[in-house]
Amino acid sequence: MRKLNLFFTVLFTAFAALQYNDPDPYIWIPIYIYAAMLCYLASRGIYQRRLFLLGILAYLLYGLYLFFDRNGVMSWATEHGAESLVTTMKAEKPWIEQTREFGGLLILGLSMGINLYHSRGLMRKG
Repeated sequence: MRKLNLFFTVLFTAFAALQYNDPDPYIWIPIYIYAAMLCYLASRGIYQRRLFLLGILAYLLYGLYLFFDRNGVMSWATEHGAESLVTTMKAEKPWIEQTREFGGLLILGLSMGINLYHSRGLMRKG
């Protein structure tokens, strides 16, 4: 788990750094830094279960918003033929931007879920 959390720490820190030119960096930099911080702590053996739960809840709620928003994932899949998400990195089409953001939230939620599950096993042992 230590190596996986170090990987997530580096990945989320890099993702946060790449948000400087995003249309909404004030949202995404803290989102990625929060996960990077928790993964770093987990790599050191410090598991903050409540903070993992808070992250999962926040990512889930924001993900639901992005999924059902007028220009969200559903729009991308149904109205825009699930067009390629990687043709250009410019945020010209809101449904592509929101679908990418949804994917980021899935990765973040997965990392929080893995750590929450792992910490549960540690609680039983200790």
